[in-house]
Amino acid sequence: MSVDLQTLRALADAHGIIARVVVAQAKGSAPRDAGTVMYIWSTGACGTIGGGALEFEAIKIARTVIDSGNDLTQVFPLGPALGQCCGGSVILRTDIFDAQRVEQLSQHSSFIRGDGARPSWATSNPILPNTDLHYANGWIAEPIEQNKTPLWIWGAGHVGRALVDVIAPLEQHAITWIDVHRDRFPEQIRNDVDVLTTNDPQKFLKYAPSDAQHMIVTYSHVLDLDLCHGLLTREARKIGLIGSQTKWARFQSRLRNLGHSQNKIDMITCPIGDPALGKHPHAIAIGVASALISTARPTGLDKNCSDQKDRA
Repeated sequence: MSVDLQTLRALADAHGIIARVVVAQAKGSAPRDAGTVMYIWSTGACGTIGGGALEFEAIKIARTVIDSGNDLTQVFPLGPALGQCCGGSVILRTDIFDAQRVEQLSQHSSFIRGDGARPSWATSNPILPNTDLHYANGWIAEPIEQNKTPLWIWGAGHVGRALVDVIAPLEQHAITWIDVHRDRFPEQIRNDVDVLTTNDPQKFLKYAPSDAQHMIVTYSHVLDLDLCHGLLTREARKIGLIGSQTKWARFQSRLRNLGHSQNKIDMITCPIGDPALGKHPHAIAIGVASALISTARPTGLDKNCSDQKDRA
């Protein structure tokens, strides 16, 4: 489960202030697993964390929290205290949202909150290993599902910078920007662009969403080829590669030797941009942006909340 920003925005617009309740942790016999979410407002709710006494108590507490404006983490033993015989326990995190907080959240790729000392994994934009939700020591982190197409830009040189300059302000793509060292990036970077640095960029390939689009514009032909090879062995929505026709002919031959079919190789667009616009980095970026705009995701309310009914 990830934070559905679109549903949060729609519910906040409709009801003013809402509570989002997520099962942060479930142990033993529990009605729903970690990551299960429901939304609550003063006169209604949608979604479910399992029904019964736990959900009734969660709704009651959430409406109290709405009035106070304070987020809350609570542990619920699923035994006599709730009149249940499950025998397990759950931790519920309740976060309060209005339209302003939703828009603040939209500037980030992860929603991180908690109390006390901040754990080492709770960086500003973490890559969470093997899970959509991470909970430990009172802290919880979830990736944010935005109404944007994921775009991973590999390389922070002239073309990479131009791509971010042109594409980020359009606000149709959730951009992740990767290079080998922070010094390769400009000093000032937009808050809604996630930056990853590593001396081995390929290790981040496994964290890219399967529907992400990729633009490979690194400083190294060797790294470019490795990234192309890595992306062709997993799911990707679109792959673009900086280069000339000569470079592309060589890459196709090498990718075939690595075992990729021509049909698979044809997923890669090289060169990127519109040749009629020229080879200036921003001209390339404008051509890429024009090609990407039409592939942005459509909008729509979460199906679990599309038919909103008041619940006591």
